[in-house]
Amino acid sequence: MTSSRKNKTLLIDTEAASALELLKDGLLAPVYSLMGLAQSEDVIKTGLIDNKSFPFPFILAPSGKLNAEVLSSLKNGEEITILFEDKPFATLIVDEVFNIDPSERIKQIYGTDDLTHPGVSTTMNRLGSLAVSGEYELLNKSSNTNKQKIVDAKKLISAKHTTAIVMAANPLHRGHERLIRQALDNTDLLVIFLLKPYTESNLSYEIRREALEFFINNFLTKNNVVVVPLENSYLFAGYNEIIIDAIVAKNYGCDRLTVGRNHAGLGMFYDCNFNKSIIDKVVGIDVEITVASEYVYCDKCTTLVSKNTCPHGQHHQISYHADSILELLELGILPPTMLIRKEISAVILSKLFPNRFKNLEKLYYDILPVEGLLKEHTEKDFYLDLMKLYQTTSLT
Repeated sequence: MTSSRKNKTLLIDTEAASALELLKDGLLAPVYSLMGLAQSEDVIKTGLIDNKSFPFPFILAPSGKLNAEVLSSLKNGEEITILFEDKPFATLIVDEVFNIDPSERIKQIYGTDDLTHPGVSTTMNRLGSLAVSGEYELLNKSSNTNKQKIVDAKKLISAKHTTAIVMAANPLHRGHERLIRQALDNTDLLVIFLLKPYTESNLSYEIRREALEFFINNFLTKNNVVVVPLENSYLFAGYNEIIIDAIVAKNYGCDRLTVGRNHAGLGMFYDCNFNKSIIDKVVGIDVEITVASEYVYCDKCTTLVSKNTCPHGQHHQISYHADSILELLELGILPPTMLIRKEISAVILSKLFPNRFKNLEKLYYDILPVEGLLKEHTEKDFYLDLMKLYQTTSLT
Protein backbone atom coordinates (compact mmCIF):
# COMPACT_ATOMS: atom_id res chain seq x y z
CA MET A 1 0.00 0.00 0.00
CA THR A 2 1.27 3.44 -0.87
CA SER A 3 2.18 5.59 2.11
CA SER A 4 -0.42 8.23 3.00
CA ARG A 5 2.40 10.81 3.02
CA LYS A 6 2.90 10.29 -0.70
CA ASN A 7 -0.77 9.99 -1.60
CA LYS A 8 -3.00 12.94 -2.24
CA THR A 9 -5.54 13.28 0.56
CA LEU A 10 -9.21 14.12 0.97
CA LEU A 11 -10.71 15.32 4.25
CA ILE A 12 -14.12 13.97 5.28
CA ASP A 13 -16.39 14.57 8.26
CA THR A 14 -18.16 12.18 10.63
CA GLU A 15 -21.26 11.81 8.47
CA ALA A 16 -19.26 10.83 5.39
CA ALA A 17 -17.19 8.38 7.44
CA SER A 18 -20.35 6.80 8.83
CA ALA A 19 -21.89 6.45 5.36
CA LEU A 20 -18.73 4.81 4.00
CA GLU A 21 -18.73 2.38 6.93
CA LEU A 22 -22.41 1.52 6.41
CA LEU A 23 -21.66 0.71 2.78
CA LYS A 24 -18.70 -1.54 3.62
CA ASP A 25 -20.76 -3.35 6.27
CA GLY A 26 -23.25 -4.27 3.55
CA LEU A 27 -26.03 -2.31 5.21
CA LEU A 28 -26.92 -0.22 2.15
CA ALA A 29 -27.33 -3.09 -0.34
CA PRO A 30 -28.26 -2.95 -3.23
CA VAL A 31 -25.55 -0.27 -3.16
CA TYR A 32 -22.06 -1.73 -2.81
CA SER A 33 -19.78 1.05 -4.08
CA LEU A 34 -19.49 4.77 -4.69
CA MET A 35 -21.45 5.72 -7.78
CA GLY A 36 -20.03 7.27 -10.92
CA LEU A 37 -21.78 9.79 -13.16
CA ALA A 38 -23.71 7.32 -15.33
CA GLN A 39 -25.08 5.30 -12.42
CA SER A 40 -25.89 8.48 -10.49
CA GLU A 41 -27.95 9.82 -13.39
CA ASP A 42 -29.76 6.50 -13.70
CA VAL A 43 -30.65 6.46 -9.99
CA ILE A 44 -31.92 10.05 -10.18
CA LYS A 45 -34.11 9.07 -13.13
CA THR A 46 -35.48 5.75 -11.86
CA GLY A 47 -34.95 5.64 -8.09
CA LEU A 48 -33.76 2.07 -8.60
CA ILE A 49 -30.58 -0.01 -8.51
CA ASP A 50 -30.87 -3.55 -9.88
CA ASN A 51 -34.67 -3.10 -9.76
CA LYS A 52 -34.52 -2.25 -6.06
CA SER A 53 -35.32 1.08 -4.47
CA PHE A 54 -32.59 3.53 -3.62
CA PRO A 55 -33.72 7.15 -3.39
CA PHE A 56 -30.64 9.11 -4.45
CA PRO A 57 -27.08 8.55 -5.68
CA PHE A 58 -24.52 7.35 -3.16
CA ILE A 59 -21.56 9.66 -3.84
CA LEU A 60 -18.58 11.21 -2.08
CA ALA A 61 -18.38 14.96 -2.68
CA PRO A 62 -16.69 16.61 0.30
CA SER A 63 -16.63 20.41 0.56
CA GLY A 64 -13.64 22.67 1.13
CA LYS A 65 -11.07 24.49 -0.98
CA LEU A 66 -8.31 21.92 -0.39
CA ASN A 67 -10.62 19.04 -1.29
CA ALA A 68 -11.70 20.84 -4.47
CA GLU A 69 -8.07 21.34 -5.50
CA VAL A 70 -7.23 17.69 -4.92
CA LEU A 71 -10.33 16.40 -6.68
CA SER A 72 -9.74 18.56 -9.73
CA SER A 73 -6.19 17.16 -10.06
CA LEU A 74 -7.01 13.43 -9.78
CA LYS A 75 -6.50 10.97 -12.60
CA ASN A 76 -8.06 7.58 -13.26
CA GLY A 77 -6.24 4.81 -11.36
CA GLU A 78 -4.58 7.17 -8.89
CA GLU A 79 -4.60 6.13 -5.23
CA ILE A 80 -5.62 8.68 -2.62
CA THR A 81 -5.90 8.60 1.16
CA ILE A 82 -9.10 9.69 2.86
CA LEU A 83 -8.53 11.41 6.20
CA PHE A 84 -11.02 11.56 9.06
CA GLU A 85 -10.15 13.56 12.17
CA ASP A 86 -6.66 14.06 10.72
CA LYS A 87 -6.01 10.31 10.63
CA PRO A 88 -5.95 7.91 7.64
CA PHE A 89 -9.45 6.45 7.36
CA ALA A 90 -9.49 4.78 3.94
CA THR A 91 -7.64 4.46 0.64
CA LEU A 92 -9.42 4.88 -2.68
CA ILE A 93 -8.42 4.02 -6.26
CA VAL A 94 -9.87 6.78 -8.42
CA ASP A 95 -12.23 5.68 -11.15
CA GLU A 96 -13.91 8.97 -12.00
CA VAL A 97 -14.26 12.57 -10.87
CA PHE A 98 -17.38 14.41 -12.03
CA ASN A 99 -19.35 17.57 -11.39
CA ILE A 100 -22.52 17.68 -9.34
CA ASP A 101 -25.00 20.45 -8.60
CA PRO A 102 -25.12 20.79 -4.78
CA SER A 103 -28.56 22.40 -4.91
CA GLU A 104 -29.98 19.50 -6.95
CA ARG A 105 -28.28 17.03 -4.63
CA ILE A 106 -29.97 18.68 -1.67
CA LYS A 107 -33.36 18.42 -3.40
CA GLN A 108 -32.78 14.71 -4.05
CA ILE A 109 -32.17 14.13 -0.34
CA TYR A 110 -34.62 16.53 1.32
CA GLY A 111 -37.15 17.26 -1.40
CA THR A 112 -36.28 20.95 -1.12
CA ASP A 113 -33.27 23.27 -1.08
CA ASP A 114 -34.98 25.78 1.22
CA LEU A 115 -32.31 26.77 3.75
CA THR A 116 -34.96 27.17 6.47
CA HIS A 117 -35.62 23.43 6.30
CA PRO A 118 -33.90 21.57 9.18
CA GLY A 119 -30.71 19.97 7.94
CA VAL A 120 -30.61 21.59 4.50
CA SER A 121 -28.13 24.34 5.38
CA THR A 122 -25.91 21.89 7.32
CA THR A 123 -25.78 19.44 4.44
CA MET A 124 -25.24 22.22 1.91
CA ASN A 125 -22.18 23.42 3.86
CA ARG A 126 -20.58 19.99 3.81
CA LEU A 127 -21.25 19.31 0.13
CA GLY A 128 -18.80 20.16 -2.67
CA SER A 129 -19.37 20.40 -6.42
CA LEU A 130 -16.98 17.57 -7.37
CA ALA A 131 -17.61 13.89 -6.62
CA VAL A 132 -15.17 11.00 -6.79
CA SER A 133 -15.95 7.34 -7.42
CA GLY A 134 -13.81 4.23 -7.12
CA GLU A 135 -13.12 1.21 -4.95
CA TYR A 136 -12.08 2.04 -1.40
CA GLU A 137 -10.78 0.12 1.60
CA LEU A 138 -11.28 1.17 5.19
CA LEU A 139 -8.24 1.28 7.46
CA ASN A 140 -8.23 0.00 11.06
CA LYS A 141 -11.99 -0.51 11.12
CA SER A 142 -13.50 -2.42 14.01
CA SER A 143 -16.05 -5.08 13.08
CA ASN A 144 -19.76 -4.37 13.36
CA THR A 145 -20.93 -6.70 16.12
CA ASN A 146 -24.57 -5.62 15.94
CA LYS A 147 -25.37 -7.99 13.07
CA GLN A 148 -24.18 -10.93 15.14
CA LYS A 149 -26.04 -9.58 18.16
CA ILE A 150 -29.30 -9.77 16.19
CA VAL A 151 -28.46 -13.23 14.84
CA ASP A 152 -27.81 -14.49 18.37
CA ALA A 153 -31.06 -12.95 19.65
CA LYS A 154 -33.00 -14.67 16.87
CA LYS A 155 -31.48 -18.05 17.71
CA LEU A 156 -32.15 -17.63 21.43
CA ILE A 157 -35.93 -17.38 20.94
CA SER A 158 -36.19 -19.14 17.53
CA ALA A 159 -37.64 -15.97 16.05
CA LYS A 160 -39.60 -16.37 12.82
CA HIS A 161 -40.23 -12.65 12.38
CA THR A 162 -37.99 -9.73 13.30
CA THR A 163 -39.38 -6.20 13.30
CA ALA A 164 -37.40 -2.96 13.22
CA ILE A 165 -38.30 0.42 14.68
CA VAL A 166 -36.08 3.47 14.10
CA MET A 167 -36.45 6.14 16.78
CA ALA A 168 -34.63 8.94 18.54
CA ALA A 169 -36.55 8.56 21.84
CA ASN A 170 -35.62 12.15 22.68
CA PRO A 171 -37.06 11.61 25.26
CA LEU A 172 -38.75 8.19 25.54
CA HIS A 173 -42.41 9.00 26.24
CA ARG A 174 -45.64 7.02 26.64
CA GLY A 175 -46.38 7.21 22.93
CA HIS A 176 -43.05 5.50 22.19
CA GLU A 177 -43.83 2.85 24.78
CA ARG A 178 -47.17 2.05 23.15
CA LEU A 179 -45.55 1.92 19.71
CA ILE A 180 -42.97 -0.56 21.03
CA ARG A 181 -45.62 -2.73 22.69
CA GLN A 182 -47.81 -2.65 19.57
CA ALA A 183 -44.87 -3.87 17.47
CA LEU A 184 -44.06 -6.63 19.97
CA ASP A 185 -47.64 -7.89 19.78
CA ASN A 186 -47.05 -8.82 16.15
CA THR A 187 -43.47 -10.08 16.06
CA ASP A 188 -41.03 -12.40 17.79
CA LEU A 189 -38.01 -10.11 18.02
CA LEU A 190 -37.98 -6.32 17.98
CA VAL A 191 -34.84 -4.41 16.94
CA ILE A 192 -34.89 -0.77 18.03
CA PHE A 193 -32.44 1.31 16.01
CA LEU A 194 -31.67 4.19 18.35
CA LEU A 195 -30.52 7.21 16.39
CA LYS A 196 -27.14 8.59 17.36
CA PRO A 197 -26.67 12.22 16.23
CA TYR A 198 -23.47 13.91 15.14
CA THR A 199 -24.17 17.28 16.64
CA GLU A 200 -24.84 17.87 20.32
CA SER A 201 -28.44 16.94 21.02
CA ASN A 202 -30.63 17.96 23.93
CA LEU A 203 -30.33 14.51 25.43
CA SER A 204 -27.13 12.62 24.77
CA TYR A 205 -27.26 9.21 23.16
CA GLU A 206 -26.06 7.69 26.45
CA ILE A 207 -28.96 9.20 28.43
CA ARG A 208 -31.52 8.12 25.84
CA ARG A 209 -30.09 4.60 25.69
CA GLU A 210 -30.12 4.30 29.49
CA ALA A 211 -33.76 5.39 29.60
CA LEU A 212 -34.73 2.98 26.82
CA GLU A 213 -32.90 0.04 28.40
CA PHE A 214 -34.50 0.81 31.77
CA PHE A 215 -37.93 0.53 30.15
CA ILE A 216 -37.00 -2.67 28.29
CA ASN A 217 -35.46 -4.37 31.31
CA ASN A 218 -38.24 -3.48 33.74
CA PHE A 219 -41.45 -3.37 31.73
CA LEU A 220 -41.07 -5.76 28.77
CA THR A 221 -40.64 -9.51 28.44
CA LYS A 222 -37.04 -10.69 28.43
CA ASN A 223 -35.00 -11.52 25.33
CA ASN A 224 -37.46 -10.00 22.84
CA VAL A 225 -35.86 -6.59 22.25
CA VAL A 226 -32.42 -5.62 20.93
CA VAL A 227 -31.15 -2.03 20.87
CA VAL A 228 -28.76 -1.10 18.06
CA PRO A 229 -27.13 2.35 17.65
CA LEU A 230 -27.67 3.92 14.24
CA GLU A 231 -25.57 6.90 13.19
CA ASN A 232 -28.07 9.59 12.24
CA SER A 233 -26.36 10.88 9.11
CA TYR A 234 -27.82 12.89 6.23
CA LEU A 235 -28.88 9.57 4.66
CA PHE A 236 -31.69 9.35 7.21
CA ALA A 237 -32.64 13.03 7.19
CA GLY A 238 -34.78 13.51 4.11
CA TYR A 239 -38.26 12.66 2.96
CA ASN A 240 -36.92 9.35 1.64
CA GLU A 241 -35.87 8.33 5.13
CA ILE A 242 -38.35 5.44 5.29
CA ILE A 243 -36.79 3.87 2.19
CA ILE A 244 -33.31 4.02 3.77
CA ASP A 245 -34.76 2.70 7.06
CA ALA A 246 -36.24 -0.28 5.19
CA ILE A 247 -32.97 -0.98 3.37
CA VAL A 248 -30.88 -0.88 6.55
CA ALA A 249 -33.44 -2.94 8.49
CA LYS A 250 -33.45 -5.61 5.77
CA ASN A 251 -29.66 -5.77 5.68
CA TYR A 252 -29.59 -6.18 9.46
CA GLY A 253 -31.83 -9.23 9.08
CA CYS A 254 -35.26 -7.76 9.80
CA ASP A 255 -38.27 -8.73 7.69
CA ARG A 256 -40.63 -6.06 9.03
CA LEU A 257 -40.45 -2.32 9.72
CA THR A 258 -42.89 -0.39 11.89
CA VAL A 259 -43.14 3.39 11.55
CA GLY A 260 -45.27 5.84 13.48
CA ARG A 261 -48.07 7.72 11.77
CA ASN A 262 -46.32 11.03 12.52
CA HIS A 263 -42.99 9.89 11.02
CA ALA A 264 -41.44 12.88 9.23
CA GLY A 265 -41.00 11.15 5.89
CA LEU A 266 -44.43 9.56 6.02
CA GLY A 267 -46.24 12.72 7.03
CA MET A 268 -45.08 14.55 3.91
CA PHE A 269 -46.79 12.05 1.65
CA TYR A 270 -49.56 10.40 3.67
CA ASP A 271 -53.06 10.89 2.33
CA CYS A 272 -55.82 9.24 4.35
CA ASN A 273 -58.26 9.40 1.45
CA PHE A 274 -56.06 7.43 -0.93
CA ASN A 275 -53.87 5.57 1.60
CA LYS A 276 -50.79 6.57 -0.39
CA SER A 277 -47.37 7.27 1.06
CA ILE A 278 -43.66 7.03 0.42
CA ILE A 279 -44.10 3.34 1.28
CA ASP A 280 -45.73 2.84 -2.11
CA LYS A 281 -42.40 3.81 -3.72
CA VAL A 282 -40.47 0.96 -2.04
CA VAL A 283 -39.64 -1.62 -4.72
CA GLY A 284 -37.68 -4.86 -4.40
CA ILE A 285 -36.84 -4.45 -0.70
CA ASP A 286 -38.29 -7.53 0.96
CA VAL A 287 -39.52 -5.83 4.12
CA GLU A 288 -43.13 -5.55 5.24
CA ILE A 289 -43.74 -1.94 6.30
CA THR A 290 -46.51 -1.22 8.81
CA VAL A 291 -47.78 2.22 9.76
CA ALA A 292 -48.69 2.18 13.45
CA SER A 293 -51.60 4.06 14.92
CA GLU A 294 -51.07 7.52 16.39
CA TYR A 295 -51.64 7.45 20.12
CA VAL A 296 -52.89 10.33 22.25
CA TYR A 297 -54.05 10.78 25.82
CA CYS A 298 -57.79 11.44 25.98
CA ASP A 299 -59.09 13.20 29.09
CA LYS A 300 -62.52 11.62 28.53
CA CYS A 301 -61.22 8.08 28.10
CA THR A 302 -58.61 8.89 30.79
CA THR A 303 -56.05 6.68 29.10
CA LEU A 304 -53.77 6.35 26.10
CA VAL A 305 -55.88 5.69 23.01
CA SER A 306 -55.54 5.39 19.26
CA LYS A 307 -56.83 8.41 17.34
CA ASN A 308 -58.55 5.89 15.08
CA THR A 309 -60.76 4.60 17.89
CA CYS A 310 -61.25 7.61 20.21
CA PRO A 311 -64.54 9.45 19.47
CA HIS A 312 -63.91 12.55 21.58
CA GLY A 313 -62.01 14.78 19.17
CA GLN A 314 -58.84 16.84 19.39
CA HIS A 315 -60.17 19.18 22.10
CA HIS A 316 -60.01 16.22 24.51
CA GLN A 317 -56.77 14.72 23.20
CA ILE A 318 -53.19 15.41 24.24
CA SER A 319 -50.60 14.50 21.61
CA TYR A 320 -47.11 13.28 22.40
CA HIS A 321 -44.74 15.93 21.11
CA ALA A 322 -41.24 14.94 22.18
CA ASP A 323 -39.84 18.48 21.80
CA SER A 324 -42.40 19.93 24.21
CA ILE A 325 -41.89 17.17 26.77
CA LEU A 326 -38.14 17.71 26.45
CA GLU A 327 -38.60 21.45 27.10
CA LEU A 328 -40.18 20.65 30.47
CA LEU A 329 -37.28 18.37 31.37
CA GLU A 330 -34.71 20.95 30.31
CA LEU A 331 -36.39 23.44 32.64
CA GLY A 332 -36.07 20.91 35.44
CA ILE A 333 -39.82 20.23 35.60
CA LEU A 334 -41.20 16.74 36.17
CA PRO A 335 -43.62 16.05 33.30
CA PRO A 336 -46.95 14.44 34.22
CA THR A 337 -46.79 10.64 34.25
CA MET A 338 -49.38 10.45 31.49
CA LEU A 339 -46.72 11.98 29.23
CA ILE A 340 -43.61 10.17 30.40
CA ARG A 341 -43.02 7.40 32.92
CA LYS A 342 -41.83 8.85 36.24
CA GLU A 343 -38.88 6.47 36.40
CA ILE A 344 -37.71 7.74 33.00
CA SER A 345 -38.12 11.37 34.11
CA ALA A 346 -36.05 10.63 37.22
CA VAL A 347 -33.27 9.08 35.14
CA ILE A 348 -33.18 12.04 32.74
CA LEU A 349 -33.40 14.83 35.33
CA SER A 350 -30.69 13.29 37.51
CA LYS A 351 -28.42 13.28 34.43
CA LEU A 352 -29.36 16.77 33.20
CA PHE A 353 -28.98 18.39 36.63
CA PRO A 354 -26.30 16.52 38.57
CA ASN A 355 -25.72 17.80 42.13
CA ARG A 356 -28.64 20.16 41.68
CA PHE A 357 -29.66 20.44 45.32
CA LYS A 358 -27.61 22.20 48.01
CA ASN A 359 -28.54 19.69 50.70
CA LEU A 360 -30.45 16.78 49.22
CA GLU A 361 -30.80 14.85 52.48
CA LYS A 362 -32.27 17.82 54.36
CA LEU A 363 -34.69 18.55 51.51
CA TYR A 364 -35.62 14.88 51.36
CA TYR A 365 -36.44 14.61 55.07
CA ASP A 366 -38.12 18.03 55.24
CA ILE A 367 -40.76 17.52 52.56
CA LEU A 368 -41.09 13.76 52.01
CA PRO A 369 -42.50 11.04 54.27
CA VAL A 370 -39.73 8.80 55.62
CA GLU A 371 -39.65 5.61 57.66
CA GLY A 372 -37.59 7.20 60.41
CA LEU A 373 -34.39 5.41 59.48
CA LEU A 374 -31.53 7.46 58.15
CA LYS A 375 -30.37 6.22 54.79
CA GLU A 376 -28.68 7.75 51.79
CA HIS A 377 -30.85 8.88 48.89
CA THR A 378 -29.99 9.75 45.34
CA GLU A 379 -31.41 12.56 43.23
CA LYS A 380 -33.24 9.90 41.24
CA ASP A 381 -34.90 8.68 44.47
CA PHE A 382 -35.92 12.24 45.25
CA TYR A 383 -37.63 12.78 41.91
CA LEU A 384 -39.51 9.49 42.21
CA ASP A 385 -40.78 10.25 45.70
CA LEU A 386 -41.60 13.84 44.74
CA MET A 387 -43.80 12.52 41.93
CA LYS A 388 -45.75 10.52 44.52
CA LEU A 389 -46.64 13.80 46.23
CA TYR A 390 -47.78 15.26 42.92
CA GLN A 391 -50.11 12.28 42.53
CA THR A 392 -51.70 12.70 45.96
CA THR A 393 -55.36 13.66 45.52
CA SER A 394 -56.70 14.31 49.03
CA LEU A 395 -56.01 18.07 48.88
CA THR A 396 -56.60 18.61 45.16
